[in-house]
Amino acid sequence: MKKKAYAKINIALDVVGKREDGYHLLKMIMQTIDLYDIIEIKKNNIENINLTCNKHYIPTDERNLAYKAAKIFKQEFNVKSGIDIDIKKNIPVAAGLAGGSTDAAAVLELMNKLFKINANRYKLEKLALKIGADVPYCIKGGTALCEGIGEKITPLEPFNNKILVVVKPNFGVSTKDVYNALDVKKIYKHANIDGLIEAMKKQNIIWVAKNMKNVLENVTLKKHIILKNIKDDMNKMGAINSMMSGSGPTIFAFFEDMSLAQKCYEGIKEKYKYNDIYITRTIN
Repeated sequence: MKKKAYAKINIALDVVGKREDGYHLLKMIMQTIDLYDIIEIKKNNIENINLTCNKHYIPTDERNLAYKAAKIFKQEFNVKSGIDIDIKKNIPVAAGLAGGSTDAAAVLELMNKLFKINANRYKLEKLALKIGADVPYCIKGGTALCEGIGEKITPLEPFNNKILVVVKPNFGVSTKDVYNALDVKKIYKHANIDGLIEAMKKQNIIWVAKNMKNVLENVTLKKHIILKNIKDDMNKMGAINSMMSGSGPTIFAFFEDMSLAQKCYEGIKEKYKYNDIYITRTIN
């Protein structure tokens, strides 16, 4: 069995408080984009979890969220059979695009079918939360408002077929480090979540792009000045507006048409020489 595991961007990422256990309380608009890994699974007879990947730098043990997902699923449903997982990785890692989370979500869904467990979506999402805060959303996908630590998911009107260029610089960012460095009291401008949801309902890409907000830029952009330069360059090269996704370092920008996106893609590739640059679209 195989499945595409899609990346996400944040059209809004706001931090509205902090729990006693240290977790930040979030309010986010998440959106699936047409950039994906391919996950393939099959049973084996040795009861082990075996994970392979086309990228040599990806861990294939419990550090990998897909491996962790398989282990949690086996324990939860008392699955004795082993499982072989193969990941064809296209989504950049440590990028703010939920690459690891979406792989884990795909493993849960595929194992649910392969072993005929037939757990409902609610049960899968509960399991997913044990793996990571983004994993429940990755099971649902599409356009959604995510609250709490990311586990309270409200589907929104689809915001499909919007053109974007995605740029992942050649370094990663630790989500944990970014949140640790964030001072919630110093967030003076919060995202206009209600306004964005309303504009997305009307498919008003201009308003959405001009008003999207990610408060984690306060941390990551200060640490990596290059990201501010990429944002400015994308805007000069025809983007409606650009923003960082998640905790970074990936920058994405919305475009009114494909010719402008192509021009920006070529300009950024020429200037920065990065391999991980994509023209893609929002999907549901």
